[in-house]
Amino acid sequence: MAWTLATGNALAIATVRARLSFHLRRSFSSIATSAASSQMAKVGVVQMTSTNDLEANFQTCSRLVKEAAAEGVKLLCFPESFSFIGARMGESIEIAEPLDGPIMQRYCSLAREANIWLSLGGFQEKGPDDVHICNTHVLLDNYGKIRNSYRKIHLFDVDVPGNMVYKESSFTTPGDAVVAEDSPIGRLGLTVCYDLRFPELYQMLRFHYQAQVLLVPSAFTKVTGEAHWEILLRARAIETQCYVIAAAQAGKHNEKRESYGDSIIIDPWGTVIARLPDRLCTGFAVAEIDLSKIDSVRTKMPISMHRVLDSCSKSSSL
Repeated sequence: MAWTLATGNALAIATVRARLSFHLRRSFSSIATSAASSQMAKVGVVQMTSTNDLEANFQTCSRLVKEAAAEGVKLLCFPESFSFIGARMGESIEIAEPLDGPIMQRYCSLAREANIWLSLGGFQEKGPDDVHICNTHVLLDNYGKIRNSYRKIHLFDVDVPGNMVYKESSFTTPGDAVVAEDSPIGRLGLTVCYDLRFPELYQMLRFHYQAQVLLVPSAFTKVTGEAHWEILLRARAIETQCYVIAAAQAGKHNEKRESYGDSIIIDPWGTVIARLPDRLCTGFAVAEIDLSKIDSVRTKMPISMHRVLDSCSKSSSL
């Protein structure tokens, strides 16, 4: 009888241990899954053809925001000049407003109502005088608050071969500050279009501002886009080991101006992980940002430990 009770007790203890082990495994598995999912977030990159019709552009943006929110997108990125592209000289200056003006406030309401973060850049922000604007990348959170803003540093003063002459500095005041901001999808580095050709800005964002995701809202010309768009974007992703989200203007805006298009998202290894099926259509592409992939790439290729020359400092002797 004593042997039977001992055996029964042993079996009961073993059963309890087995159940406890099962529940612990399930709990740890749940925690691990939750931790993994907390490192992943869905983002969207917009492609559109803005014109000099503020209301039509807003309606397009509004539709895309609602569709993206319905798909669970946490951050939706719009291209440069999302709200307006002028058809004649001086038109952008005429419609320019401060960031607390009615145009931007409509987009703030849009973000709040859809419960989504928005990358809006560049916006025609009223400049320091009556003849200049700032080309400003505005980051809105899901409460419709402006979390940060970046004024484009590098202005597009270029005679594009076979195209037209651009002189952005004639009506735009350049920015002078590098900007990064925390968000639900990681630490964001804010830039605009022509900045893409200046890798030192992206090096600063990665190594001095700890950026994990680089935002490059753009309106590349058809000529420069065909030659350099994807190459430059993949290079920035590879050399910084960051995700790159590049929203692009696409197609003909008016009789004089045409943009290349091809909105894409690139991972830290330089692989294109999302793009629209047609580089000229209006819509958005979606991808998952996985912060653990950034950590993995940076661990396996530890360039931050191997850097010898700081591209952000000048040599005392040349």
